[in-house]
Amino acid sequence: MKTHILGFPRIGVGRELKDALEAYWKGSFSHNGLETVCRSLRQRHWAIQKKAGLSFVATGDFSLYDHVLDVTAMLGAVPERFGERGETVDADTYFAMARGDSSRNIPAMEMTKWFNTNYHYIVPEISKSLAPRLSRRKILEETSEAIEAGYAPKPVLLGPITYLSLSKGVDGFDSWEKCGEIVAVYAEVVAELGAVCDWIQMDEPILCADMCRQARDFFLPAYQTLNQATGKARLLLATYFDILDEDLDLALASGCAGLHVDLVHGRGQLERVLDRLPANMVLSAGVVNGRNIWRTDLSEALDVLRKIRDRIGEKRLMVGSSCSLLHAPVDLEAEPTLDAELKSWMAFAAQKCGEVAVLGDILQGRDFAARVEPSAEAVRSRRASSRVIDARVRRRCERIAPEMLCRKSPYPERKKAQSWLDLPLFPTTTIGSFPQTAQIRAQRKRFKDQAISGDEYRAFLEDTIRATIEKQEELGLDVLVHGEPERNDMVEYFGQQLAGFCFTANGWVQSYGSRCVKPPIIFGDVSRPAPMTVEWISYAQSLTSKPMKGMLTGPGTILCWSFVRDDLERAEVCKQIALAIRDEVADLQAAGIRIIQIDEAAFSEGMPIKQKDREAYLRWAVDAFRLATAVVDDATQIHSHMCYSEFNDIIHSIAEMDADVISIESSRSKMELLEAFGDFEYPNEIGPGVYDIHSPRVPSKEEIKGLLEKALRSVPKERLWVNPDCGLKTRDWPEVVDSLRNMVTAARILRSAPADER
Repeated sequence: MKTHILGFPRIGVGRELKDALEAYWKGSFSHNGLETVCRSLRQRHWAIQKKAGLSFVATGDFSLYDHVLDVTAMLGAVPERFGERGETVDADTYFAMARGDSSRNIPAMEMTKWFNTNYHYIVPEISKSLAPRLSRRKILEETSEAIEAGYAPKPVLLGPITYLSLSKGVDGFDSWEKCGEIVAVYAEVVAELGAVCDWIQMDEPILCADMCRQARDFFLPAYQTLNQATGKARLLLATYFDILDEDLDLALASGCAGLHVDLVHGRGQLERVLDRLPANMVLSAGVVNGRNIWRTDLSEALDVLRKIRDRIGEKRLMVGSSCSLLHAPVDLEAEPTLDAELKSWMAFAAQKCGEVAVLGDILQGRDFAARVEPSAEAVRSRRASSRVIDARVRRRCERIAPEMLCRKSPYPERKKAQSWLDLPLFPTTTIGSFPQTAQIRAQRKRFKDQAISGDEYRAFLEDTIRATIEKQEELGLDVLVHGEPERNDMVEYFGQQLAGFCFTANGWVQSYGSRCVKPPIIFGDVSRPAPMTVEWISYAQSLTSKPMKGMLTGPGTILCWSFVRDDLERAEVCKQIALAIRDEVADLQAAGIRIIQIDEAAFSEGMPIKQKDREAYLRWAVDAFRLATAVVDDATQIHSHMCYSEFNDIIHSIAEMDADVISIESSRSKMELLEAFGDFEYPNEIGPGVYDIHSPRVPSKEEIKGLLEKALRSVPKERLWVNPDCGLKTRDWPEVVDSLRNMVTAARILRSAPADER
């Protein structure tokens, strides 16, 4: 019986990859230095997997930026704007595709969420002129590296059908026309891997989502080609994040030697899969959750695995993680200060490798009692703990009435009541955060280490806020923010002030590229013991006569960007968070803050990946936002912000949220995402992002003006706001100032244009 994981985190327990990448981008680290760090991380991660007792180590899962971009580079699918393509895709081209090229003023490729996770991938651009060829041998080289180091590799490669399903055609070109040529390159890679490996993992999570007609039509021919190329190796078709529904037959007919199914997020499919599994197909059972941090209930997992073993036999069963461990922190042992009881309930990536291996050992008769008892004790402890349930929170949730979800008046009446703001056409603002400079991070650490007093730290933050406001006034922004220097993260900051949360020191997870987040952990019922932002926002408002936005993170985003308890429905957890945010909104208004932004950056991220399952989620997610915001008067303006999404399918739900103003990330798509708002005739106000904050490139005022003119085709001028794509915390001040100055200038040019030209 084989045991394996579908992938391991890349960043390193101390975020070594982040540090190396950012030093390389700044020119203070050589390419050889970067490669040395990467090799060290791969070797360390393979050692963890082997030491845990897994049958294979995953190769090809390590990435300098993104595994989807890795396939783009492997295929040589470099967009023409990046210049002539050589025989190989070098590091500079690879990073330019992800981040843009500021020296040549070339914008980056579009970025969006990886299914319903907080991981972002770089969207492939497939053009008619593309001639796919093997242009980057990364997965082959890393697999050889593992073999040379004495490991048994199982290469992990994003499958061609999912890759094309996530791509976009250039200038209306149908990406699927290139499927045959792309599969031919895949076959070349598979043939080389097949000469040295027993198993090759082909990830096709699109099988668990809503596949388009072309994906279904091309799937079987593609896998016929790939299976013929494998040589002595066998293909493991990996699916995850949901159940194999109408596409189960397609997966079973793939000709692959093995099928991996997610039995955490898709346990309901097991009976159907077992009933129809071909006699010559191995089943890989994903019973260890790759997307959360709770210990596996080994007894429960063993019941599932024994059922499978009894049906198909031990030799046809593989034990694995539900999906890649990319979505989990690296190692729980790096948390020496975490509360001992809470820590005993958890497992990070390194520990999950051990859980998978232990399950395999137990099924084969090794060390049963000694291996299961610690897991059983952790499960008992968590269920019995008095720290988990708060009766007051439960009673308050039960008393929520329908009228608590509704603003006092509809938007047109609120718009009149908000005329006191006296804003010009195309009002300019930012999304909330300003650069988290090295000085800010250093002072935060000094305060945390007690090297400076609370009064000294407060004085520093006040000076920083004052300087940030002065810069915004100098630039001429219309609605200001305080810049959030006191906040480490838009979710962690609030979680640290809410009951029911705990925090790690090194529980980092990759969001995109070098961007890492440290999700809070929701272990119990959530409430707000005291105001969280009122003092800082009130101080900022006292420094300016311009309106100041109060900045909050919405309940859905706090939920999605945390590791959430699994003993209570997510909808109920979200409701608890919404009540806590509602209290903060009420206190901000009472303090005189009359523009309040409640960010729902993860609104679409929380959706099930199948269309048919989304209605229920959208209902409770919208209700949670309305519960958090409907406490304000008509004269108070409610904003929200949303990150990369395909808005067409959820536009009605966005309208139901009834925010006065929403801002959306749209610059990388060149306002294409905004078409949904025009087709639907979205009734409230919109601020489409006019420059990409994920790239260091400074957009010109002409470029921004062009994007705004394009936006005006979908949004009436009276309802169009002007803002960046997202918060500015990861950027440097010089590029921020230049970009915002161009943004404000572009808005002023539009205001001064004759009415019939706008």
